Amino acid sequence: MNYGQFLYMIPEATLVAILVIVFIADFISHDKADRKWFNPFVCVLMLAQLFINICPQETTTSLFGGMYQATPAASMMKSVLTFGTIIVILQARNWLTNTESKLVEGEFYMLTISTLLGMFMMVSAGDFLMFFLGLEMASVPMACMVALDKWRNNSAEAAAKFILTATFSSGVMLYGISFLYGCTGTLYFHDFCMTLNLQSFMGIMGMIFFIAGLGFKISLVPFHFWTADTYQGAPTTVTGYLSVISKGAAAFTLLTLLFKVFFTLAAYWMAAMMILVVLSITIANLMALRQTELKRFMAFSSISQAGYIMLVAIGGNYTTSITALMYYVLIYIVANMAVFAIIAAIENANVEGRSMVGRTDISAYNGLYQTNPKMAFIMTIALFSLGGIPPFAGMFSKFFVFLAALEGRFTLLPYLIVFIALVNTVVSLYYYLLIVRAMYIKNNRAEDGEPFPTFQMDGNTKLTLAICTLGVTLFGIASCVYQVLFNSASLSKAIF
Repeated sequence: MNYGQFLYMIPEATLVAILVIVFIADFISHDKADRKWFNPFVCVLMLAQLFINICPQETTTSLFGGMYQATPAASMMKSVLTFGTIIVILQARNWLTNTESKLVEGEFYMLTISTLLGMFMMVSAGDFLMFFLGLEMASVPMACMVALDKWRNNSAEAAAKFILTATFSSGVMLYGISFLYGCTGTLYFHDFCMTLNLQSFMGIMGMIFFIAGLGFKISLVPFHFWTADTYQGAPTTVTGYLSVISKGAAAFTLLTLLFKVFFTLAAYWMAAMMILVVLSITIANLMALRQTELKRFMAFSSISQAGYIMLVAIGGNYTTSITALMYYVLIYIVANMAVFAIIAAIENANVEGRSMVGRTDISAYNGLYQTNPKMAFIMTIALFSLGGIPPFAGMFSKFFVFLAALEGRFTLLPYLIVFIALVNTVVSLYYYLLIVRAMYIKNNRAEDGEPFPTFQMDGNTKLTLAICTLGVTLFGIASCVYQVLFNSASLSKAIF
C-alpha cells in the first residue's frame, strides 16, 4: 500500500487526531468539578482543523483503487460543514453547563466529531460501500446525540424514533444498492456509470430505492415523518446540528451522485426530484402554519429548506448546481443556527421565581422585544434571511438556487417548478412573520401574559449570534464567498 495516499485525506486525518485528543482530555479531567476550559479547547482544535483545510486542493485525486475521491468541491464542502460544527460546539456550552448535561460534555464533543468524520467519508466516497459506511458512521453517533438529554424533553423517545427511521432507511438504501450491484456487477462509481444500462428496470428500481433512502436523511416529503418528533425531543443544540450539518452533507452527496453516477438515468431521477421538491416545499410550509411549538415549527421549516436545497438537482449544469447548493447550505447554517442559539438561550435561561425555563412554545416569545430587544432583533434578521427577504443573505441563496434550477433547461416544466417554489416563498414569509409578530406586536399582558423576563446571555451565545449575524448580513454582499465556491466546483472535473 502507498501510504502517501493518506496525505490527500488531511481533513479526515485531522478529525481523527482531534477525536483522540478530546478523548484523552476528557479521560484525564472527567473527575474535575469545573472544566471551563474544555469547550474553548475543543473550539480551538476545530478552528485549527478549519484553517488547515480551508484552502481546497486544485486537483482531483482517486485513492485506494477509487474508493475515496478527493475533489476541490468536496474539500470546500467539508470546510463549510466544519464551520457549522464549530458554531454548534460554541453554542452548546450553555446547555452543557447544566447540572445533568455536564456529565456528558466529553461524550457530546466526541459524538459530534465522529458524526462529522462520517460525513466527510460520505462526501468523498468513490463507491457505494464507502458511501454506506460513511453514512452509518454519521447516523449512529447522531442517534446517541439525540438521546443525550435523557433527563428532559422526551429525548429518549426522539432517539428511538430517529434510530428506527434511520435503520429502516438504511435497509431501503441497501436494498437499492443490491439492485444496482445486480445489474452492473460493481460497486465503484466509475465502473457503475460506464456499465449501467439505460433500459435496465433493475437499475431504475435500485436508483429509486437509493434516492428514497437518502430522502429519509434529508427529510424530504414523504420521508419526513420522523423529523418533527425528533427535533422536538432532542437537545436544542443537537436539533440545530441535525437541521443544517447532516442535511447539507447528505444533499451534497445525493446531488453529486445524481449528476455523475446516475446521469444515464437522468430522465427518471429528474422527474422524481421534481415531485419530491414540490411536495417538500408545499407540504412543509402548510404544516408549519399550524405549529405552536417552536422546535416543531423549525422542523417543518427545515423540510421546506431541504426542498429548496434539492431544487438545484433539476438544473442542467453540475458546476452551477453544486455551487448554489454549497452557498445555500452556508447561508442556511448561519441563519438557522442563530435561531436555534436564541431558542437554546431562552430554554436554558436561569430566571428566578419564574416557570419560563424550558419553554419552547411560540407564545413564550410574546413581547420579547420589550425585555430583550437585541435578541428579538437578531431573531428577526435570521428569520428574514430564512424567508429570503432582501437584503439579507437568504435572498441571494434562493436566487442562486432558482438560477441553477433553470440553467440549461428550455422546457416549461422547470420554470413551473421554480414558480411553485416562488409562491411557497411567500407562504414561508407569512409563517416566519408569525414569530416576529409574537416578539413585537403581541404584548398585551392581559391577553398574552407577561413577556419573557430580561436575562443575560452567556458569552458563547453572544459570540455565536455575532458570527451568525455577520454571516447573514455579509455573505450575501461579499461576492468573493460565492466565487470561491464556484472556483472549487469548476475544478472538480468529472472523475467517475
